[in-house]
Amino acid sequence: MSLLPFFQWCDSTWIGVTIRQSRYLFPVIETVHLLGLALLLGTTIIISLRLFGIGMRRQPVAQLAEDLAPWTLGSLIVMLLTGFLLFLSEALKCYDSRPFRLKMAFLLAAILYQFTIYRRFARSSSAALRPVWSGVVAAISLGLWFGVGLMGRAIGFY
Repeated sequence: MSLLPFFQWCDSTWIGVTIRQSRYLFPVIETVHLLGLALLLGTTIIISLRLFGIGMRRQPVAQLAEDLAPWTLGSLIVMLLTGFLLFLSEALKCYDSRPFRLKMAFLLAAILYQFTIYRRFARSSSAALRPVWSGVVAAISLGLWFGVGLMGRAIGFY
């Protein structure tokens, strides 16, 4: 089953056409998208550094994760909404783009990982009891999110 008709439909929506024809909409949306990614990576890096045992040692990991959760979720929502708008404006370009497919795979894996394993581990007391596993959990999360960002950047080149 080919997804080409879906991509063609997305490319021809009035939203996609409007963004594509505007001189300013795409760069503004892209900027908000990248700010969302920066905020998401920032919260993930802060929690991951704590899981690695670097910095903020007086603050429990669970408390830090809980305090940053609204920022993480909010930035993810901003990224998903703006990413969808950017996709609509370039759907046909994305159809044949290997970096786009890889970005979507990284994104799906990162979201699933973030809201299952990473969240459960960061919000439990086992993070303090198992420092080696804390580092592994943090490294996987960072790898997935940086993969999303790198593949997103690669879309512009391929």
